Amino acid sequence: MTTAIALFNNKGGVGRTTLTYHLANMVARLGWRVLAVDLDPQANLTSAFFDEDKLELFWEPESNGTILSAVAPLIRQLGDVQVPAAREAADRLWVVPGDLGLSSFEDRLSDAWPRSFLGDEGAIRVTTAFHRIIRGSAAQVNADVVFLDVGPNLGAINRAALLASDALVVPLAADLFSLQGLRNLGPTLREWRQVWQTLGLPTVPTAFDAPGGAMEPVGYVVLQNVVRLDRPVKAYDRWLRRIPGEFHRSVLGETATAMSGSEADPYRLASLRSYRSLMPLAQDARKPMFDLRAGDGALGSTGRLVQTCYREFESLAGRVMEAANIPMPIAS
Repeated sequence: MTTAIALFNNKGGVGRTTLTYHLANMVARLGWRVLAVDLDPQANLTSAFFDEDKLELFWEPESNGTILSAVAPLIRQLGDVQVPAAREAADRLWVVPGDLGLSSFEDRLSDAWPRSFLGDEGAIRVTTAFHRIIRGSAAQVNADVVFLDVGPNLGAINRAALLASDALVVPLAADLFSLQGLRNLGPTLREWRQVWQTLGLPTVPTAFDAPGGAMEPVGYVVLQNVVRLDRPVKAYDRWLRRIPGEFHRSVLGETATAMSGSEADPYRLASLRSYRSLMPLAQDARKPMFDLRAGDGALGSTGRLVQTCYREFESLAGRVMEAANIPMPIAS
């Protein structure tokens, strides 16, 4: 059974796509079969995996190889989804490429959402399009896990994307804006889940492949915190201490407000330091930061930071898979 994990926060600029890219690479490195699906109309995840020559091929109007081409029949109201071929990016790692034109699907999704509650089969096909594409593409490559990258908003595209997810990981920055993002995110997720499960699912035909709408929050990752001597600097520490309580209140819907201190929170999957010195090297080398070598410019202290980066992402990958209850693959 394939598990779909969405990485989502409606507050932008927290490093969500970078996290998705590195997490997908590390999970595949550890032995799982991974599919990454780019559901952000900016298509930044796709450009992280592939160079411009491949992007040009994917985005040719007749290529039929992106998330946009998959939903194009629904946009034009000429048919149902066409499951695209997953593109191999590395050993045990495949990608369903994104497309800047995906934003054109927003209006169709908005219109279909209320009509799907009335049993309108065409509307149900639109609302469940991402779910069926994800399941079809995952079946092609026998994926153990699917990572979904989505944009930073609470619009119809993201609602359909989250509806297709089994689990949710929330990337955060240690700042006021991320806390406010949690306050918006949590109630919206609960509303989407409740509305779909109470009004949507009962109208779906029995034989139809529809998502359960679980989107269960399994944890959060704090990104881009500045570290000195392996401890967060004071400006970030204030927000790090407030994140657990806000996550439990806003996202998990718990009434208790005593939770404080990110280190003690079981939902804190990681607090990742800033790797800004590695990012430009990784972009030039077109590889994850933790794969940089001396030939890529990772020398001296930069090389040691690469080793730290590998350990931290290895730990994070294990925690994410454990939190989502995805067992270790059986060695072949």
